[in-house]
Amino acid sequence: MTPTDLILSGNRLALSRLLTQVENDTPEGRAALMELFPHTGQAHLIGVTGAPGTGKSSLVNQIALHYRKQGQRVAIVAVDPSSPFTGGAVLGDRVRMRDLAGDPGVFIRSMASRGSLGGLAQTTASVVQVFDAAGFEVILIETVGAGQAEVDIARMAHTTLVVEAPGLGDDVQAIKAGILEIADILVVNKADRPGVENTERALRGMLELAHPVKRVFMHHGQRMEVPGRQADSQTPMWIAPIQRTVATEGTGIPELVEAIARHAAHLRATGDWQARERARIESELEIHIRETLMSRFREDVPDERYQAVLSRLIERQISPWEAVSALLNGRSK
Repeated sequence: MTPTDLILSGNRLALSRLLTQVENDTPEGRAALMELFPHTGQAHLIGVTGAPGTGKSSLVNQIALHYRKQGQRVAIVAVDPSSPFTGGAVLGDRVRMRDLAGDPGVFIRSMASRGSLGGLAQTTASVVQVFDAAGFEVILIETVGAGQAEVDIARMAHTTLVVEAPGLGDDVQAIKAGILEIADILVVNKADRPGVENTERALRGMLELAHPVKRVFMHHGQRMEVPGRQADSQTPMWIAPIQRTVATEGTGIPELVEAIARHAAHLRATGDWQARERARIESELEIHIRETLMSRFREDVPDERYQAVLSRLIERQISPWEAVSALLNGRSK
């Protein structure tokens, strides 16, 4: 059997080897991705993001266990911070996912962010494609937990979970983080802690500001409610629900998975599933175009010329725009 056939048949050893090749961007990895791409597009991609300390890894563990009870194959891509010593993944998520160890229907891959911004490693999209082609029906993508920069997950996932927790600071921290806008489902984890009502109230207030379901005002001393404007009368707007969970005990997980299923059904019914797929693939295409053009640029421009233009730029003899023009046109001013 060819390596591609082994992947399509679910061979775990071949899958592990290919994932390493893909992460290292080897020619073999690229060739395999090209062969596997026609077999992708079947999995439900679920992103899990949020600030550090909200319990994302424990939540992912419980979600995966729930899907396994339903008989679905689950892949987990855990993007860890890079080790400052080896450059590899810290593997902190593995400690919280011991319940999944030994399950042949679960594959966990920890990836080092390798300095990539936005909470996702650059090769995450390629790793997800491999899992998709290998027949995993649900792919959970957990981000580093960097906070304000974690919006890249919204470009990759069909459903994005933003995880909050009470007692982690100011209730309006989520506003400053700016990640509420990407939430398809808001999860208040560690809901057994004090202050959960305040956290949920703050989130609900921000949701009503962003997506007003109804407008409330006073008229002659009477409280009046008027339904908010829908995006389209034929395709109602999806308002992110707020789900409480206690991941360490498994509390609220069935309700959360049900909300995920409702969101997937909404995407398919409104055509947003195809729209998100198109946006995701277009984003990947642009990334590959940028990488390819940059590689060609460095091959075509001698390093001596690049360093010379860079030196002039550092000395403020030319502007960045003039530097770009000089390098692209192959001449110095």
